[in-house]
Amino acid sequence: MSGNIFAFIVVLGVLIFFHELGHFLVARFFGVGVEKFSLGFGPRLIGRTVGRTDYRLSLIPLGGYVKMVGEEPDTEIDPALIPISFTHKNVYQRFAIVAAGPLFNLVLAVLIFFLVFATSGISVLRPVIGEVDGASPAEQAGLKPQDLIVSIGGADVSTWEEMSAMIKASQGQSFEIGLERDGARMTVDITPELKTTQNLFGEDIERYLIGVRPLGDWLPRELTLAESLTLSVSRTWEIVELTVLSVVKLIQGKLPATTLGGPIKIAKMAGAQAREGLTALMVFTAVISINLAILNFLPIPVLDGGHLMFFTIEMISRRPVSIKVREIAQQFGIFLLISLMIFVIFNDIVNP
Repeated sequence: MSGNIFAFIVVLGVLIFFHELGHFLVARFFGVGVEKFSLGFGPRLIGRTVGRTDYRLSLIPLGGYVKMVGEEPDTEIDPALIPISFTHKNVYQRFAIVAAGPLFNLVLAVLIFFLVFATSGISVLRPVIGEVDGASPAEQAGLKPQDLIVSIGGADVSTWEEMSAMIKASQGQSFEIGLERDGARMTVDITPELKTTQNLFGEDIERYLIGVRPLGDWLPRELTLAESLTLSVSRTWEIVELTVLSVVKLIQGKLPATTLGGPIKIAKMAGAQAREGLTALMVFTAVISINLAILNFLPIPVLDGGHLMFFTIEMISRRPVSIKVREIAQQFGIFLLISLMIFVIFNDIVNP
């Protein structure tokens, strides 16, 4: 249990630090004064004041914040501080400062994936057939278990993923498969069939398949720094798309709300990943960082996305949203977040 809590604090601390660092660096870039840079909420435990900024570690390790000069638009401010006031910066600068937090969480994910790929490489699934479905195009074409697929339609393939993508791209057109069996090369013609399968969300989708399953032959592959960077950006984007799609499915009711997890579930998962090793914990941190970024981009008052929504309205209407409207929206946002927190904690308890 203590291991779970420690892993949770480490993961959360890294995510919060990068998030707040994004706000801080962009605020300073635009000349905004920063009064506090805090990891955690509540009473100050330790810290150091450098210039105007109090860098502190606070008691409650469940978040963090950057307190900027003139952050509250309805408070009086010393005229001498107006040049470094957040509120007195133009709307595009304020937008960039707020957006920098979740964007830095995405940058963190890219950096973590890059470190993992550059140091550990990746494992690839070789296109070796393990099973052939009965009455399938593969069986009719004479494919057998242990066959190594080397080409699709004349194009070389080296992984199962590449093979699947080429079959899908065929759109049902016949093509030639090059294979290696018992050390001998041969080719067969095959026509994939349209089958109904289920995606990650349990929805029925139609895909072109030939009716084979992998043997499970994994091979390690080292990557160059350029390949590691490219793959880290690609992997981050894939998870962004999946996360956004998951949010949409939740709103549509196509994904059960019981799949939502809160701090208890995250702590358990962090602990489990920590026991698997540093690499597993790093990948878990990257995935959670992406989820945190998407959550913060949601147009909910109190979150960064809520502020970005107000700034967008200000850009279009050329005047800021009234304080009254923002106050009401903030109250609604707080109610929504508290309700969501209660729900996910309840989920964690009843679905351990």
